[in-house]
Amino acid sequence: MRAFAWFVGAIAFALLGASLLAWPAYLVIHPHVPAWWFDKIATRLFDVLVLIALIYVARRLRATKARDWGYQGPAGAWLRDFGAGLAAGVVTMLPVALSMLAIGLRVPNADLSLALARHVLLAALGSGLLVGLAEESVIHGLMQGAVIRDSRRPLLAIGLVALVFSSVHFFARARIAHESVTWHSGLDMLTQTLAHFAAPGTILDSFLSLAAIGVLTGLITWWTGRVAYAAGLHAGWVWIMLATTRVTRLDTSSASAWLVSRSDGFTGWLVLAWTLVIIGLALALRGWLFGPRRAARA
Repeated sequence: MRAFAWFVGAIAFALLGASLLAWPAYLVIHPHVPAWWFDKIATRLFDVLVLIALIYVARRLRATKARDWGYQGPAGAWLRDFGAGLAAGVVTMLPVALSMLAIGLRVPNADLSLALARHVLLAALGSGLLVGLAEESVIHGLMQGAVIRDSRRPLLAIGLVALVFSSVHFFARARIAHESVTWHSGLDMLTQTLAHFAAPGTILDSFLSLAAIGVLTGLITWWTGRVAYAAGLHAGWVWIMLATTRVTRLDTSSASAWLVSRSDGFTGWLVLAWTLVIIGLALALRGWLFGPRRAARA
């Protein structure tokens, strides 16, 4: 599992680097962009550092071609798969969002208007496209592909990478007020991140739901041989999730509040159960959904 160890090391390097550099980066950026909180700057710094580290690892593993990142086949076919995945993401995540509204888990914000909803939908779409393409290219295109080639045990690789996919989502979850930022705030944030895993009960619902999503997109990438469909699916899910959380608020007094994680207000036991249903359907309908040629690749 040499390839997997390289990738875990790269992520650890990025986490430590972002924690150490977040304070000086905050001093430079915050005066010009006051709306950016410390945790957002730390997260963006982590994104940059992890990309640099992963490019280095990719060169070490000789995974430098477009197909090593999940981009292969005709461009038209790739875009069609991405579009199909995006539509599937919206169709499959929308029922979860509507269910949350129907049972009172989330309630519309008091200032919600048609103009605001339109703005949020467009902004969430942009974020969804960026996140879906970036995360699937790196996590399931580059990392999962390299680990499968190295270990020749696809299911083990998909499971391990899904755990990494879920874990990295908990960095910089705690917001630090501007007046509370100090030179050691980055290290405090890293400590808080590690504390989540020391007390897993606080994040278990969100962690498992994200891991299940990682398994689903990992399986699809393995079956299809590229990240197009999985990236579209991921983008569609993020689109609906962000749009929902930005125009509604979590009602913590609801009797069903336990279904949603307090860590992000959307993932949790409800999303986990729904994702497991989709995984089951994908396994049962694999040949029909992804075609006999794609299924034969596995």
